[in-house]
Amino acid sequence: MKIVADENIPLADVFFGGLGEVVSVPGRTLDAAQVADADVLLVRSVTQVNRELLVNSNVRFVASATSGIDHVDTDWLQKQGIGFAHAPGCNADSVVEYVLSAINILSEQLGFVLKDQVVGIIGKGHVGGRLLGRLEASGVRCLVHDPFAPAEKAEQRVELDELLKKADIISLHTPLTNGGDHPTFHLLDEQRIGLIRPGSVLINSSRGPVVDNLALLARLQQRNITAVLDVWEQEPDISLDLLDHVAIGTPHIAGYSLEAKIRGTGMIYQALCRYFGLPARVRINNVMPIPVLRSLTFSSDVQAEEAITTALRAVYDVRRDDVRLRLALRQREEAVPMVFDRLRKNYLERREFQSLKVRLRNTTPDVQILLEGQGFRVISE
Repeated sequence: MKIVADENIPLADVFFGGLGEVVSVPGRTLDAAQVADADVLLVRSVTQVNRELLVNSNVRFVASATSGIDHVDTDWLQKQGIGFAHAPGCNADSVVEYVLSAINILSEQLGFVLKDQVVGIIGKGHVGGRLLGRLEASGVRCLVHDPFAPAEKAEQRVELDELLKKADIISLHTPLTNGGDHPTFHLLDEQRIGLIRPGSVLINSSRGPVVDNLALLARLQQRNITAVLDVWEQEPDISLDLLDHVAIGTPHIAGYSLEAKIRGTGMIYQALCRYFGLPARVRINNVMPIPVLRSLTFSSDVQAEEAITTALRAVYDVRRDDVRLRLALRQREEAVPMVFDRLRKNYLERREFQSLKVRLRNTTPDVQILLEGQGFRVISE
């Protein structure tokens, strides 16, 4: 079995090496000639999987190590009898923690306390649902808009325009769709971006075209809202002007924790084994590296906000990725797409909150509640 795999799929050799020959290729430039004699194709979101790529190939099974699948023509695959699988939810915790890190940084820069804010979540799928759970566990009031998965609590359910008007922090977690009853392309267009209350924060870690980037730039130039962007229109050729106006800008890495990437590889490995009726011998827990920072201890004098900030930034501080993007593009402004993709390809190892064990010694109950609410493993001693 010949398996062609995006070079950015971690541990592809470890998971798939026992099933056949694994050939690693750059996903952005993958073409029909490279997959012509392949039996299996493994991709990430930068590869468009469609008739043009596969029409004359031997590919029998395609898998994307991603949660989203807007880059895959699933209808065409089904008509051709080509199996397909992806990894829904594999990076949900990673994206949630990106959002929580961004909010934590902005709370310090803008001078607000998270528990005093109303957070609007647009899209209650794998990511939005988990973000909602963590925020509510931390005592944060949330509003939810999702025509496909409405909030369980009546007081949470709001129409999109109402959410934009009422929320202090707005976080987008929708797939990118162009058709159907609820298309999300430019879901936030000029009119809806204009509804966002002055002083509010907009975070997009879903797909770039969900937000009209030109309209967002025009609003940001008024300097009355704050934006965090991990995803952009025209990736990888992103707008440097827009980057200059966002508070935090990163190169589509919100879901790039080590756990998320290995989880994604493991999920499509399991799917491939099921499809071909093969035994799945590799287990995710057996190949996950031990984190460098394994524990953190707080004593009785720590305040809840201090504890969460210390723990959160010890694991992940989104400013590192923001600085890397800005510095790299400043040095190579003439090569934006190359720099953007290189930062993704060479992304430094980042772990999830669950990798950190937090020990509490005689702390107040609110410290434990807040840390557990945001996903840390807490041991009270």
